[in-house]
Amino acid sequence: MAVLLAKRKRSPRGAPSWIVTFADLATLLLTFFILLLSFAEMDIEKYRAMANSMSVAFGSDNVLADDKGGSPLTLIESDSVSLPDPGNALEDQPEFIDERGANGPRTRVPEGIVELASRLIRELEAEVASEALTVNYDTEKVVIRFSEDATFRSGEAAIKPEMIPIIERVVEVLAVCSGEVLVAGYSDDRPVASGRYRSNWDLSAARAVSVVHELVLNRQVSADRVTAAGRAETNPLVPNDSAENRARNRRVEIAIRDPECMAATDTQSPAVEILP
Repeated sequence: MAVLLAKRKRSPRGAPSWIVTFADLATLLLTFFILLLSFAEMDIEKYRAMANSMSVAFGSDNVLADDKGGSPLTLIESDSVSLPDPGNALEDQPEFIDERGANGPRTRVPEGIVELASRLIRELEAEVASEALTVNYDTEKVVIRFSEDATFRSGEAAIKPEMIPIIERVVEVLAVCSGEVLVAGYSDDRPVASGRYRSNWDLSAARAVSVVHELVLNRQVSADRVTAAGRAETNPLVPNDSAENRARNRRVEIAIRDPECMAATDTQSPAVEILP
């Protein structure tokens, strides 16, 4: 019997021929999207402002003291705090606690301070992002800190014209919030070079008075609740041992003590608990 042997067809070795075309297409697409990304530009100030708003709303742990980085919205002391979203109802809010010091005593931040700090950071997002000013707070007060470079020319007490609209927005917030307002001017430890002012005490006091005039100019903020003070080189933020540190110490601060704000809606934000 004859046996017919069928030859098996040998399958081609390696990848099919179409895979080369597919790989070329995928590589070209990847290169195209990389080029699109390289041409894109990110608005850093808008990104930082958005990050600040999100840290306020979600209670980020990156809200730290000035000398430790993090968001420009900071505690005056070294403790960390999380701000609740004032738009949510009280029963829907979790209790924000810094768990890094769970064994320490709890410090309660009054509702008025939380509310005022939140309103200021929302109103001044762009300025906080550009570091023209910072918003700080502790258990007793909220402090708006203006840098000298953004607010005054060297050796002068007249406010730069571009800062006037910013102070007017601060006035709009303070007009619906109670609390004593202290405006304090600070300098570095070097003698004043201007012949118009006898000392840093004169210059720092004149700058504080200039800010007070803008706060009470349209009478939205009562003059009875505002005080001006010149502090010269006292209470420096950092040691006066470099040009950069001296620039940080030259500043004007608006401190609002024990604020209470009129409710914008029927919902209110709860007090926040922090731990050292």
